[in-house]
Amino acid sequence: MRATVLTMALLASLGALPLHAQQAGATQALPADGIRTEATVVVEGEQPGPGLWIVRKGGHDLYVLGMLSPLPTKMQWRAQQVQQVLAGAQEVIRAPWVSLDVKAGFFSQLLLLPQMLGARNNPDGKHLQDVVSPASYARWQALKLRYPGVGGGAEKMRPLFAAQEMYGEAMKRAGLNGQNIVTPVIDAAIKAHSLRVTEVKETIVVTDPKPLLREWKKTTLDDLACFDNTMTRLETDIDAMRARANAWASGDVAALRSLPPAYQWEACNSAFTEAGIGKRLGFGDARQKVRAKWLEAAEAALERNSVSFAMLSLNDMLGTNGYLAALQAKGYTVIGPDE
Repeated sequence: MRATVLTMALLASLGALPLHAQQAGATQALPADGIRTEATVVVEGEQPGPGLWIVRKGGHDLYVLGMLSPLPTKMQWRAQQVQQVLAGAQEVIRAPWVSLDVKAGFFSQLLLLPQMLGARNNPDGKHLQDVVSPASYARWQALKLRYPGVGGGAEKMRPLFAAQEMYGEAMKRAGLNGQNIVTPVIDAAIKAHSLRVTEVKETIVVTDPKPLLREWKKTTLDDLACFDNTMTRLETDIDAMRARANAWASGDVAALRSLPPAYQWEACNSAFTEAGIGKRLGFGDARQKVRAKWLEAAEAALERNSVSFAMLSLNDMLGTNGYLAALQAKGYTVIGPDE
């Protein structure tokens, strides 16, 4: 129970949010309602997934799996390559994340549950129509017609959480979901081979959550950019999300490289981390802290092990500012699956 409920209420805008892709290629004409019709068919059945990147120092290798969300709902990951690497590895480095540790007892957390759920809603009983622009609300209404599974309760939510509700429904309609299919495979291999595990996280401790909740419920978030950006992605980029999910599932590394980076919900992250509560808790620089910790863990693993294994989101891993580029700048050799 520790931190679970508070994390749902306050951290949904951080690592728990799924990544989705920006559109690749030329912009197609939109239909009259301004929402592009989905055409790309998502893959189904058993799929190999992407190959592994290798970071090399002398005779020591760190294999890195790039993770993506959402993925095709009806695919099964054929993970033989990962399982073979793990069978010969000495260490697994977990993906970096931020942990919120609430020092409250079991019954205290249960008593806080109603407040947690209420924290998702706008302060002072306002509705979505009251806090977003008329143009943004019109876009929301058009998307609700397209995704009728979004319940009436979303009308009371802060824009950030309303955007999540719409995103979830859109993913279902598109044949995609954010289910983590990677971690169970990794965990089974860790247990089978008694592998050393390195956790990479930044922990923020909350000793008394009640004042935090009271402040949160009165705080107005700067989440309008998050709301509008999410509406834009759902209006125009569903095909790109499917294409990126297909590329991951089928192991098409060239397509993963050619597609623009997945949209990182940066505006949604900033809505929380740049608010007074987020800054006071120390979330503002959490990404940089866990990045530094992961790079340190990777270098240590390469020093002591002949074979190590790690997981990273594709957004964190690739690109000129990615984790692999940082290791390459330090003199390590980086080899892609297609090289």
